[in-house]
Amino acid sequence: MRIIKSLLLPITATFLAFTDLTAFTQGPIDQPYVVYITNEDSNDVSVLDGTSLEILKKFNVGKRPRGLKVSPDGKRLYVAVTGAPKCPPTMDDDDCEKLEVDLSADGIAEVDTINGEVLRVLASGIDPEQFDVDWQHSVIYVSNENIHKASLIDLQSGLIIKQLQTGFEPEGVRIAPDNSVVYVTGEVQGDITVIDVATQTIKGTIKVGTRPRDIVFNADSTRAFVSNEIEGSISVLDVVNGEVLETIILPEGSLPMGVVLSPDETVLYVANGRKRTVVAIDLSSGEVNQSVEVGRRPWGLTISPNGHYLFSANGPGNDVTVIDTKDFSVVKTIQVGSSPWGVWPGPKP
Repeated sequence: MRIIKSLLLPITATFLAFTDLTAFTQGPIDQPYVVYITNEDSNDVSVLDGTSLEILKKFNVGKRPRGLKVSPDGKRLYVAVTGAPKCPPTMDDDDCEKLEVDLSADGIAEVDTINGEVLRVLASGIDPEQFDVDWQHSVIYVSNENIHKASLIDLQSGLIIKQLQTGFEPEGVRIAPDNSVVYVTGEVQGDITVIDVATQTIKGTIKVGTRPRDIVFNADSTRAFVSNEIEGSISVLDVVNGEVLETIILPEGSLPMGVVLSPDETVLYVANGRKRTVVAIDLSSGEVNQSVEVGRRPWGLTISPNGHYLFSANGPGNDVTVIDTKDFSVVKTIQVGSSPWGVWPGPKP
């Protein structure tokens, strides 16, 4: 993304009473679930049933929905929306500057998952893209790519608590399961900004590969895996010491983006963008042992609670691919909205 020169005033949110959220706990692995898919160009969210693999419904959430998370009780969906223009790397900077900017549309939409109604839009800072939620302390951490900052939002009031300077063009955001740190990827300089959750201050930075995009932690918060798109690699990080342990090089032509771990944490799954593949990395050897072609430019990637299915959002193809992790075959390709971006599972409401 490029820096947009014509910035409007932040939005004023309408606040509603917020339902208390309990700390996240993993439910039974075979509980009914749905997968929410943000469709960036059609401004809506598709809801996919995890059992039937059929689309249940679709609802509008705001402009250019991308990052998303589901509350632990499954009653609320949170979606990053923005009125910043979509400027792909192939677009000339001058042409990008001519596009309409409506940053009054920026925010985190809070949606009732039962009826698909947007209850309110929380302030987010400029051009929110990805975010994660500290459910225990009711704080949202948002990457604001165009201003090189992370915004911290109070979930109950919907107001920005503070903004922290990150690396240039932050994108991926992930909170460690033990609530110790937040990692934010910096695309331009290939680094991770480490935020201390207890003090809400910058703890340090970690140098990784070229253009880091997404992050996943293991369950005990000792390791993190970062996808480096341009370098075609995965950085394996020691979270306690804040350093890179090893770098896994992917097959030639790989452009790694979304990453998820298998439930037993022995396999890392990676969506490879314009290479059109999803691969499985055996973490005991660091080798890619499975690969399957999905759709056009898979980016968002998630896994079912029982680890049976992977779901990849294939932007230009307007579809989502379902992969069976047992034999790494494509089970189904499902048409959704225009330019699916993010995918995230949640309890069936």
